[in-house]
Amino acid sequence: MSEIKLFENSQIRSVWHNELEEWFFSIVDIILVLTGSSNPRRYWSDLKRKIQDDEGGVELYEKIVQLKFRSTDGKMYKTDATDMQGVFRIIQSIPSPKAEPLKMWLAEVGKERVDEIIDPELTIDRALETYLKKGHSKEWINQRLQAIQVRKELTDAWLEHGIEQGREFAILTNEITQAWSGMTTREYKDFKGLKKENLRDNISTTELVLNMLAEAATKDITQISHPQGLEENRQVAKRGGNVAKTARESLEKETGKPVITKQNAIDFAKLIEQLVQQNHKR
Repeated sequence: MSEIKLFENSQIRSVWHNELEEWFFSIVDIILVLTGSSNPRRYWSDLKRKIQDDEGGVELYEKIVQLKFRSTDGKMYKTDATDMQGVFRIIQSIPSPKAEPLKMWLAEVGKERVDEIIDPELTIDRALETYLKKGHSKEWINQRLQAIQVRKELTDAWLEHGIEQGREFAILTNEITQAWSGMTTREYKDFKGLKKENLRDNISTTELVLNMLAEAATKDITQISHPQGLEENRQVAKRGGNVAKTARESLEKETGKPVITKQNAIDFAKLIEQLVQQNHKR
């Protein structure tokens, strides 16, 4: 599963390889950080040719692999990637004031992953710290962590039933979202004024619970009906989403209020800040 890691506010796409137990990083992202080039792909293409002609570069060239990373258009594309040793070799090839800070960052990234393997609770602790900084309540955070587990169980079920990560995951997620909320994922994000932000990090506790119900229902139906391929799984995704749709409509009937609101993480942070200020005044 690919992740976005931040180095001094610059995004570096990365993938953890479970079998090799190593991080692999998008080389063009590393090049961009080191050079600030307006065309890091061209820079890397020129550097790669030099590496091929250099006897000392053979070891690095052998470490270059093609992995799928999400691009700015939201789609997954294969791009050159390398492990930490490969990144260190690239750093040595490019004079840059970012070289030493990037080496320190890589060392910390590697240490964090090793620590998390030894003690998985550290992953949860880091997630808690991140969400608290974003202004989410502890109630919301507890639900979000449970939702992550539900999502993992669903994606595992999809993989077992012939679904590929990336595009097909996105298609099925969109079906679930549209079924229970009445909006596609993109429409939902637009409604909340979001661009590249994670939708799940910008929904209320109730919205989060309903989305979790939709995904849990889809997982349960999948494990019972055993759909194969994209089209059969799409139908199951709609059925799972409809379970949460029924719950949403019932709740809205009882409260007289829509479940889905335009509030996002910024609004939640402001609300918590106001509550804290009110408590201080008392």
